[in-house]
Amino acid sequence: MIHTHTKLTSQGQVSVPASVRRALGLTPGSTLEWTEEQGRIVVKRAARHNSQAVHDALFPEGAAMPAAKSLDELKQGIRQRMKRRHAGD
Repeated sequence: MIHTHTKLTSQGQVSVPASVRRALGLTPGSTLEWTEEQGRIVVKRAARHNSQAVHDALFPEGAAMPAAKSLDELKQGIRQRMKRRHAGD
């Protein structure tokens, strides 16, 4: 179990200790997810993409079956959907 402290800057920033970065496999540009759980704030590495997000991007609810697309078109559609979904992060 890792137990460490950090300080909050006047701009609301914190440094992630090296031991935590190593444990979570964080590298520059990694995204962290902050969640309140039973009165505590839990910080974890955000998932990149899960299968449900990919399915929802390819087959929106209520949409008719789309025309066949190439692999490149599918990949581009997934990238665009994920950018829109995470634009506010």
